[in-house]
Amino acid sequence: MVMKYEMEHDNIVDELKERGYFDNTTDEEGLRDYLSQPGRKFYIGFDATADSLTIGHFIQIMVMMRMQAHGMVPIALLGGGTTMIGDPSGRSDMRTLMTKETIQHNADRFAEQMGRFLDFEEGKGIIRNNKDWLLQLNYLEFMRDVGVHFNVGEMVKKDAYKNRLAEGGLTFFEFSYMLLQSYDFLVLFREEGCRLQLGGSDQWANIIGGADLIRKAENEQAFGLTFKLLTTADGVKMGKSMKGAVWLDEEKTSAYDLFQYMRNVDDRDVEKFLLQLTFLPTAKCKELGSYRDERINQSKEILAYEVTKLVHGQEAADRAMETSRALFSSGMDHEDMPSQEIEVEGESLGLLNLLTQAGLTKSNGEARRLVQQGGITIDDEKVTDPGVEIAKARLQEGITVKKGKKIYLRVIAR
Repeated sequence: MVMKYEMEHDNIVDELKERGYFDNTTDEEGLRDYLSQPGRKFYIGFDATADSLTIGHFIQIMVMMRMQAHGMVPIALLGGGTTMIGDPSGRSDMRTLMTKETIQHNADRFAEQMGRFLDFEEGKGIIRNNKDWLLQLNYLEFMRDVGVHFNVGEMVKKDAYKNRLAEGGLTFFEFSYMLLQSYDFLVLFREEGCRLQLGGSDQWANIIGGADLIRKAENEQAFGLTFKLLTTADGVKMGKSMKGAVWLDEEKTSAYDLFQYMRNVDDRDVEKFLLQLTFLPTAKCKELGSYRDERINQSKEILAYEVTKLVHGQEAADRAMETSRALFSSGMDHEDMPSQEIEVEGESLGLLNLLTQAGLTKSNGEARRLVQQGGITIDDEKVTDPGVEIAKARLQEGITVKKGKKIYLRVIAR
């Protein structure tokens, strides 16, 4: 279903700029002209490296939703073929190889999740999987038809390859990734009439490769547009929490946990995340992000609510906000509180081991410092003795652990 929101610009390029997505393009004037008419097709690729999309992917989905609302036709390209290799961009080592079955399962899950945000009915949106053409390639024919257009000297100047070469760790296996992604663009140009590829700023080299391939092989113009990666004010790529990745699958990251993750962002990130991860009007986002007093916490709650509503629906967002407010105001238990099961082999478990095993701390040393500093409360009682043992029977019933002022976790023994 296409998202309904009040569009503030006639041309989507202006909107992408004002909301802070826009990073670079191969030809801005040509791109504006291309996107001036509805029905123009564009694509974004998603390598199926996990069984769920993450909050890091959500910025790409937001761009697709905005583009579709402006009348453009998104093509979600699932990387059933390219995931067999894995993109070396931004990596210091080679990705773990995955089976075809695992990749297909992950791609199917991606398609299901994207269907919650984009309209794929009646030609309004398209899902393709590059396994349909990449897994059938004849190597010699591919090299003659595609490889001939790529200059190795130019390729090794790209950051994706240059950094790995400097470390002595780039394989020819990964070196071929740019050719495959460029070929994806050529196939979608030929079969779908798609002339625009979008992606994060780390995809610039791959996107240029595809646009150049279309120019050389078809003597036609194609465009590339990159948007800024979702990073925090400290420059860290957004999407990691205390428990690991922040997923769009509610079974992996609950609506409450997503709400809390967004509720706890740095004050400096509020305006940017409101602009990029919600459909609130631009002026409202800037107003909410401008606060530098206690009102910034209200802005964070609005951010958390809007993102959770988009990802999991209004009912889940209402429930998450209610839970959050109840816990913050009274510390009382709530049925929607996130929980973690842990192993208890003896009759009791030391507090430090409990905190680490539950994922609240990364090590027993960190747990010890946290306890000694008064940062842990169990069932509304502050604990400052690192040597405390928690009885297994009590853990089997479940305890509520509060870390700091904002993080609550129900810990239960298996």
